[in-house]
Amino acid sequence: MQNKNSSLRDEIIRISGTNPRKCMLCGKCSATCPAFDGMDYAPHQFVNMIENGNIEPLLNSKSIYQCLSCFACLERCPRTVEPAKLIEAVRLSVIRKQGANHLKPDNIPALLDEDLPQQAIVSAMRKYNK
Repeated sequence: MQNKNSSLRDEIIRISGTNPRKCMLCGKCSATCPAFDGMDYAPHQFVNMIENGNIEPLLNSKSIYQCLSCFACLERCPRTVEPAKLIEAVRLSVIRKQGANHLKPDNIPALLDEDLPQQAIVSAMRKYNK
């Protein structure tokens, strides 16, 4: 199991292009995150869990779908760790598995709001249906 987590950890780091070892757990990313209240793991906790190879809880976390990819966390990070890129890499790892898509195209019409910008719809498809 440790070897599987280690290879998954390495894959996530490779996909994200981010070095989680630079994180000093200051929490500035979490304090800035507009989606923080809806996450079960704060951005700095997410980075720490990846660094420590504790990947399994992240694969089942709702945080990977709550991240807005706004990169506010990057703007506040004094060490440019880029938690959003790590979160997106975990999300991609999950949805690349057969049948693990969080959002199905047939379900979209029921979720639409007339005030929802088209860019949000395209972004949702990019994030959830690869």
